[in-house]
Amino acid sequence: MSVLLWVVLPYVALTVFVLGHVWRYRYDKFGWTTRSSQMYESRLLRVGSPLFHFGILVVALGHVGGLVIPKSWTEAVGVSEELYHLSAVVLGTVAGVATVAGLAILIYRRRTVGPVFTATTRNDKLMYAVLGLTIALGLAATVAANLVGGGYDYRTTISPWFRSIFTFQPEPALMAGAPVLFQLHGLSALVLFAIWPFTRLVHMLTAPVGYLTRPYIVYRSRDEGRPAAKRGWEPSR
Repeated sequence: MSVLLWVVLPYVALTVFVLGHVWRYRYDKFGWTTRSSQMYESRLLRVGSPLFHFGILVVALGHVGGLVIPKSWTEAVGVSEELYHLSAVVLGTVAGVATVAGLAILIYRRRTVGPVFTATTRNDKLMYAVLGLTIALGLAATVAANLVGGGYDYRTTISPWFRSIFTFQPEPALMAGAPVLFQLHGLSALVLFAIWPFTRLVHMLTAPVGYLTRPYIVYRSRDEGRPAAKRGWEPSR
């Protein structure tokens, strides 16, 4: 069971994550979008969206720092375990609360605003459910282990297991010994990564770089007496 959960499942999820994005980009370019609903309602969106996105960004950066960077590296630059633990708990809790609050507002908006709810697909509902579960379990694990319990140093178990997956030397025993809430958080994250390419979450991997170099939009007059407009890629004056 440990091998199935902490070796087989991670590689399956990562394979689907990578190949799913390749497939989506090749066969569904026009569907590679957030499917924005701002035109239907903007009041709640102005509050919920910044809360969620800023919170999830801090959470993501915290996960990268905690899982990718070895404990010995932070100690080598003078960051003690106590300082790291304190900053991780404080920032993680604040970011987690902001993320949960923002997501709650977005889900409330999507459920109560008629046009937004009509535009919500089954795919969206599944994504919101898995995303919400992953965030809730992560926050619960942080609170239970560090604020209620005596503390848990995940950088001695979960972090080495995470890095072992990418070095192709998996160590499932490390994750099998972690607290249950951390295990459930990890499993829900793997499910989230598996469905990621097929949801609106793909917009996270894109940026409007082409907007900086695209041609000007040309507006032509209906008045035939006016001179013809210049080509779109020539500088405007």
